[in-house]
Parts: sequence; C-alpha cells; structure tokens
Amino acid sequence: MPHTTRSNILSSSTATPELTPVPELNIAPTETTQRAAWLGWALAVGASMAFSIASPVARYAIVGGMDPTLLLVLRFVVAVFLFIVTTWLTDRRQLRIDGRGLFFTATAGLANGTAMICFFWALTRLEASMTSMILALLPLVVLGLLALRGEKLTRRHLIRVTLALAGVYLLIGPGGQVDTVGVSLAIVAVFLFAFQLVIIQWYLQTYDTRTVALYIAVAMLVVITAFWLFQGAKWQMPDSGDWLAVLALGFVSTYVARMLFYAAIHHLGSGQTVLLSPLELLMTILWSVLFLGERFSSLQMVGGVFIIISALMAIKRLQRARWRPRWRILVRA
Repeated sequence: MPHTTRSNILSSSTATPELTPVPELNIAPTETTQRAAWLGWALAVGASMAFSIASPVARYAIVGGMDPTLLLVLRFVVAVFLFIVTTWLTDRRQLRIDGRGLFFTATAGLANGTAMICFFWALTRLEASMTSMILALLPLVVLGLLALRGEKLTRRHLIRVTLALAGVYLLIGPGGQVDTVGVSLAIVAVFLFAFQLVIIQWYLQTYDTRTVALYIAVAMLVVITAFWLFQGAKWQMPDSGDWLAVLALGFVSTYVARMLFYAAIHHLGSGQTVLLSPLELLMTILWSVLFLGERFSSLQMVGGVFIIISALMAIKRLQRARWRPRWRILVRA
C-alpha cells in the first residue's frame, strides 16, 4: 500500500484536470437547410407568379364586358369555399375565433372589401399595369399610418414620399391624360388596404394567420355581396372565358397563391419573403404588356421606376419596424 503524505494530497488537489476537447461547431449551412431555403424561395416565387396574374386577368374579364362587382363576388365565393374546406380538413380549431377577433377581422374585412371594389372598378378606367403601379404605394402608406402609433419618421421617409408623389405625377402624365377617376379609385384602394394592414398589426397579431385570413375573406365576401345587391344584383351568365377568369382569380390568385405564400414564410420567414414584392409587380406589367397589349410612355416608365424605388425603401424600413410583413398577404388584389 503506498504511503500517503500531506504533500501527496496537496499536489494531487492542485493538479490541472484533464480537459475533454470540445468538438468544433459546424456553422456552415447543412444540405437539409439549403434544400429548405431553395424550397422556400421556389414557393415564394410561385406565390408571386400566382398573385401577379390577378390584375391582368381581372382587366381582361372587365374589358370583355363582365361586371366588376359580380366578378369579385364569384371570385370570393370560390376562394372562401376552398379556405373553409382546407381549414376543416387540416385543423378545425382554426375555424373558431373569439368576439374580439371577430370584431377586428370584420373591420379589416370591411376595409379590404371596399378597397377591392375600388380597385376592380379602377380597372374599368385604367390599365392593369398602371393600377398595379399605384398599388405599389402601399408600403409607403402603411409607414405613414404606423406613425400615428409612434413609429418614428425620418428624413428618408420624406425622400420616399417625394419619390412616390413624383412617380404618381409622371405615371398620370403632366397633361392629365390618364383617367383621374380611375386613379382616385386606385389611391383610395391603397389607403383602405393600408388601413386594413395596420388594424391587423395593432389588434390581431396574437391570432393564427389562417384564422385571420379566413374570417377577413368571409367579411370581404359579405361586403362585396352587399354592394352587388345595392347595385341591383344584376346577373349576367358568364361565358367560358369569364368562368376561366373567375377560376383563375379565385383558385390561383387567391387560394393557391396564399397557400404557397404561407409555406414560403414557414421556410424563409416573412422578412425574406416580402422582398419578392417588386418581382410580382414586374410580372404583372409583363403579363399586361404581352397579353393585353398595354404600353407605357417614357415618362410613365420613369414614374414607375420612382414608385418601385420608393416601395423598396419603405419595405426596408418596415423590416426594421415593429411590423410583420407576413400580413401583407392579406391585401393582394
């Protein structure tokens, strides 16, 4: 048996313990996360493509003689039916909402439904590409409304406003060649869309996105149907082209587009997904030029560029603000 001394004990207690090497952390993106990111971007691009056909398809049907309000009614009948069926099959709990949520979704739906009516009637007077350009003012208007709740406005906001106003002026034309009633309807739609967004931002953040989207869509259908009844509920049997437009708007641009957008948010996050907004606008213009024969003058093209730059600056600011860009999905035309 070895002899234990005081010095042995002291030396053993002060000895440096043997450290187990810590494996290096691999912070490089894995193949799985890269695949998820690519899938997210593919879903987001698909959503933007689906959203981008809405204005040209609606313009095509309206120019062909279909009543804008009836077109909206049929569009949202299709969309609401699909939303309800999907929610029922996937998570029936999302079909329920409390009184507070019902009040604010109804308020948001009233604003959004009225905005959609204004937007579709603007399409009777303006080309699809121009109405989409005006709709690109939305992030800027949202920033202005958020200022009412304390969001700080900076010198850059003044620059954004100046660019936007200059863009609208050039888009309309210095000589006022563009229909001012149509432009006014589109601008009213932008403000109502923005009002709906801030209502959601302030009062509905705690609710599931699917529930909010469903109840707002139902409220919109009620508002649009009420307006159709107020107009006399004139029914015209849609021809095959009109039914194709209804299905494209209700199924592709409303239902499929939103489902793709939700999936993209799951993979990318809302901040990344919203960066594709300019792609949607450019695709809308492309479809309008290719299939509707719409054209811009050089001044109008400059005005459109000003509006796009202003929108990009506003989107960048919204990403830093206390704002959830994922709610932007609820205002697509």
